[in-house]
Amino acid sequence: MQARATPDVSVVIPTFRRNRELVEAIASVQAQTGVTLEIVVVDDCPDGGAAVVVQQLGDARVSYLRNPNPTGGVPSVVRNLGWPHASGRFVHFLDDDDRVPPGHYAAVVAAFARRPNVGLVFGAVEPFGTGPEFQLQHERQFFARASRTARLCARTGWKLAFAGQMLFDLPLLVCSAGVVRRDCVAGVGGFDPDIRLMEDADFHMRVMRKYGACVLDRVALHYRIGFPSLMHAPNPAASQIELQREGRRRMQAKYRREHGWFEFWALALFTRTMRVVRP
Repeated sequence: MQARATPDVSVVIPTFRRNRELVEAIASVQAQTGVTLEIVVVDDCPDGGAAVVVQQLGDARVSYLRNPNPTGGVPSVVRNLGWPHASGRFVHFLDDDDRVPPGHYAAVVAAFARRPNVGLVFGAVEPFGTGPEFQLQHERQFFARASRTARLCARTGWKLAFAGQMLFDLPLLVCSAGVVRRDCVAGVGGFDPDIRLMEDADFHMRVMRKYGACVLDRVALHYRIGFPSLMHAPNPAASQIELQREGRRRMQAKYRREHGWFEFWALALFTRTMRVVRP
């Protein structure tokens, strides 16, 4: 029997009771051209409702994995269940309500070919949704600023510039906007299951610190915005605020333990300087 060829990209999609959005997310992956793909759907719902979606697709590239101990929506745990089943050279952690722009994976694979030592390739985030226009405009402004900052970090030629930005300032990307070399996912041990919010920022920061990143000059993700926005709700719940603060505290505490106080504070100073020169 002929061995199965290694896919270019493995797409890991955690899902929790969003079957309609899941169908749209998978369709955006299936529409990609110029690369070989596999899709791993990881169902975190106790009733396994996403199994029907996968069965109806009838696509051999799409596999289904059910979490035996459902978390009720803890992304780090569910993503960590999925990536060990990925066999592709590169892994994309796609949220079940987001969409991949046409031609994106081909651009990512080409970027990795140009920069074979980097661990992460990411690009700009384009928000969409059914909320009010003022919410979408706010999100567009936020992600435009993040994109400008990412390009500035890239121009420094210093991978720690990315790490410092993620540690001390605004996140440069959301989880679905980045594609990671599979051996680098394993190299940093996946996601930290103890971080409930900011888990993707922590994961990307560790990949950036260890392997570096490449910034694409193109949209990498169509990012669905709810109303109110989880990231930018006008009056977020106190529990959400505390989870975000706790996530950042854990990120920073781990960094100090692993890389020392000197590098930690040097990056803090460098990031503050970048705020001054950032356009």
